[in-house]
Amino acid sequence: MWRILDTEDLTVGAMNYHLEPGRHATDTDLRTARERDRLLAAELSRVREAATAWRNGLGVLLLSLVGFSLIKGRADIDLLARSWAVWVGILLLVALIAGASGALLLIRAANGRPSVVPVRGLLPRGAADHIEALAAASALRRGIVLTLCCAALLVAAVGGTWYGPGRNEPILPILQITTPNGTVCGSVVDVSHGRLTLRTAAGEVTADLGAASAVQAVANCPPSSGA
Repeated sequence: MWRILDTEDLTVGAMNYHLEPGRHATDTDLRTARERDRLLAAELSRVREAATAWRNGLGVLLLSLVGFSLIKGRADIDLLARSWAVWVGILLLVALIAGASGALLLIRAANGRPSVVPVRGLLPRGAADHIEALAAASALRRGIVLTLCCAALLVAAVGGTWYGPGRNEPILPILQITTPNGTVCGSVVDVSHGRLTLRTAAGEVTADLGAASAVQAVANCPPSSGA
């Protein structure tokens, strides 16, 4: 091994360099250098394999959340109170952005960046692989964080649909009215001058209560009448 010593020429202001023999390399030094070269040679492939494993595992996690219908809660988000519905929508939007960003970062870590380097900008193979490994590892870490954030936001949105307060709206009664023209069933829309307007499956129907032979409240309209 050689040491490079520098001395400054005070009269000329220039630096002069000369070599002096250093200590001899030991077997430990040689083994350390060999191991470092071996690790650097396989560094990029190890990062790529780790990124692929994380990508597949996190993909299964997100698919499980959707596949088991966790984002179900109420049958319709409109049944939530308006403020809760807005927050659930925001959570789902942020979860979508985080999930898409995380997926792109994991793909970038596993497969590299789609770019072409000019020939004059090419680096030695070892240096280029090391720089790419560092970039891939950084993308992998950020992709993991964003994907886990996406999963947490989805769970929060599910909790909001499960436990959020419902919308306070009056419940319209459902009536079944029998008239000489047939039976009409639907939710009450309006009552005026002895005439009752119902919202049925076929649209709004007005019935004359004076001609009705029977009026009864029901939980649901029979299939023949609709509601």
